Amino acid sequence: MTDTTGYDVYLFPNAIEALGDAGKPYLKDGPAGTHFSCKDVDTSGMLTEMTLDTGDGKEVEVMIPTNMVRMIVSNSNAAGEFGFGRRGATVEPGIPPAKS
Repeated sequence: MTDTTGYDVYLFPNAIEALGDAGKPYLKDGPAGTHFSCKDVDTSGMLTEMTLDTGDGKEVEVMIPTNMVRMIVSNSNAAGEFGFGRRGATVEPGIPPAKS
């Protein structure tokens, strides 16, 4: 299996409507809703910058106002864990294990 990483960027419904025809070539429909499928996302400014693969070996950078973004989900196929839970941590000597 190849390790691919990327992100699915979901927008608020009114944001999709506001993008209109300009956003349609870059948006994808999926079971969880309409989204951008990106190679890279930068949310550090007023605009969310997304790098999208056009499928023909080219990349396009799309920038939208950050307040249009509802959720960003990592779609990594790499083996690993995601989130804030315990990750197979070992118990330190003298510290009892947490009770579930």
